[in-house]
Amino acid sequence: MKKTFMTAALVLALMFSLVGCSSKSTTEPNNNTETENTVTQAPEENAESEEASDETRVVTDARGEVEIPVNPQRIVDLSGNSDILSILGYKVAGTANSDAYDYTKFPSYLEDTLAGAEIVGYSMQDTMDIEAILALDPDLIIISSVQEKMYEQLQEVAPTVMIELKQLDWTEDIADMGRIFDKEEEANAWLEEYKAAASAVGEQIKEMNGEDATYLAFLASGGQIFIFDGAGVGSVLYQDMGLAKPEGMPEQENISLPVVTYEGLAAIDADYIFAIGTDEDLALLEASSIYQNIEAVKNGNVITLPSSPYFNMGYSPIGKEVFINEAVSLLESIQ
Repeated sequence: MKKTFMTAALVLALMFSLVGCSSKSTTEPNNNTETENTVTQAPEENAESEEASDETRVVTDARGEVEIPVNPQRIVDLSGNSDILSILGYKVAGTANSDAYDYTKFPSYLEDTLAGAEIVGYSMQDTMDIEAILALDPDLIIISSVQEKMYEQLQEVAPTVMIELKQLDWTEDIADMGRIFDKEEEANAWLEEYKAAASAVGEQIKEMNGEDATYLAFLASGGQIFIFDGAGVGSVLYQDMGLAKPEGMPEQENISLPVVTYEGLAAIDADYIFAIGTDEDLALLEASSIYQNIEAVKNGNVITLPSSPYFNMGYSPIGKEVFINEAVSLLESIQ
């Protein structure tokens, strides 16, 4: 079943206001997670390298204490953190890390990482198919606060850990997952590697375009413009790579993306633009005379990217890695 996103207003909701959002669409974005550590990129079979055992330990999650397996073998993750679990060395049996624009498939950057996992929904839905989850015979279930109303029901199936999603600092999510799974060293090591790589790419871009060049990333959806600042691709550009923000940016106070009109977009004075959207939304944008008269557009300094996978990419640790590895070539393509 495909889901088509419900336009701009839904994006805001999906943008992790952290109130249960059961979005039934394929047009928009969502990807948060609370996960943790490790520096590996493609996980082995879960803890399949370790033998299953009946050993358990007690951890503290968003609801209190819960007893979980020390070496879970059949993890079903509804929280959207399956990529972080893979970084920590776990392979999930079931996942809700589906593509925001088509819930029946994985985002392209997670196809290899999550190969073999069963898609049971989308991480910003507040309920999912309990029968599909039960059929996977999980020994551990991970949810976020978005799925809290399923908690009691899921606890009857397997030990259930609830993650409290963070607003803007995604590194806290990785740290939390590292703590819960007793893999804090791995989580910290992966973060250090990522930060060093992102910083190096940022310096390369500054050498290419100048220290003072400014960058803007936005999602075009339903005739509205959602600005990436402290979340998504924006956090990669500004926080991770250290690139300069343009003047005129709207203030972002939480995970919900600030929304501007075409006139508001024109008031943001960026040297380079990353425009993300579906073919239809980008066509609508490019037909606007206001957009056509933006300085970066007139100078040919615009990189257009498909909403799938680039919307979710900036919310995923593995997606972030993919983006920083592409950033230089993307900018070189418009030189």
